[in-house]
Amino acid sequence: MAALGRAGYRRYDERTATRLHDLAEAVREAYGDDLRRLPHGDGQELEQALRRFTGIGPVGAAIFCREVQGVWPGLAPYLDDTAIEGARRLGLPASADELAALVAPADLPRLAAGCIRAARSTALVEELSRSPR
Repeated sequence: MAALGRAGYRRYDERTATRLHDLAEAVREAYGDDLRRLPHGDGQELEQALRRFTGIGPVGAAIFCREVQGVWPGLAPYLDDTAIEGARRLGLPASADELAALVAPADLPRLAAGCIRAARSTALVEELSRSPR
């Protein structure tokens, strides 16, 4: 649990630490400690593989896919419906390929995260629309 605190997580308990331990053990057993062995031909295939782990649902799988595309370029562009909605709200292209063309491949996870924040915060979108460009 101390590692979670050092990493900046503010809301966790022993159950969270136990679940992370159990997930690590499951990865060790299924993939020999190497997540690169997960089937990841496309986002859907990777999402399905991740959701086989106890405690990983659609949201957790989507977060993983958005983040890992920066180091697994074959997965990119991975922008789920929430990210696309955020892009639309920001006046950006509503196509994963067009959005990916706006940034370097390594920056795609950050763009996706920004789009997610925009999808979830009307105040953020309004603030950005008032900012000079």
